[in-house]
Amino acid sequence: MPLWAPRGQTPLVRVVAQRDKTNFYGTLDLRTGTETVTETTKMDAEHTAVHLQQILATYPERPILLLWDRAPWHYGPAIRDILAANPRLELMYFPTATPDLNPQEHVWKAARSEISHNHNEHRLRTLAADFKQYLLDHTFMSPLLDSFGFNAVCPMFM
Repeated sequence: MPLWAPRGQTPLVRVVAQRDKTNFYGTLDLRTGTETVTETTKMDAEHTAVHLQQILATYPERPILLLWDRAPWHYGPAIRDILAANPRLELMYFPTATPDLNPQEHVWKAARSEISHNHNEHRLRTLAADFKQYLLDHTFMSPLLDSFGFNAVCPMFM
């Protein structure tokens, strides 16, 4: 890639030893299309447990069936502790290597397409805030429940 600089001056290129990064946990309510979002510095069982606590607080009186992929941070003592303390929270895992079944993957795709792809923002904090706000401000309807006939059989849950 060519680099332009005034003749006789050595160009200075700023190099950052480590890329800035942030992570998001997201959970899609399949009935309403709303998103529960947690921003975090790391993806591990302890941070996943924090997100699970947020889900439990968002839906304090309901049983929760959480459909999960098999990410490594979805396992561990912190997850087992949350499940033991909250019997109304049940997990069901997607089959291995089936991201197309996971409605949350479609949410990530929409948010990345709208916010983080082809942008001019140079500050990660601003970009992360915009990403989170997009998730909170939009609904993401998924046909997953309809594809299994859930809404026809269980309309009282709508």
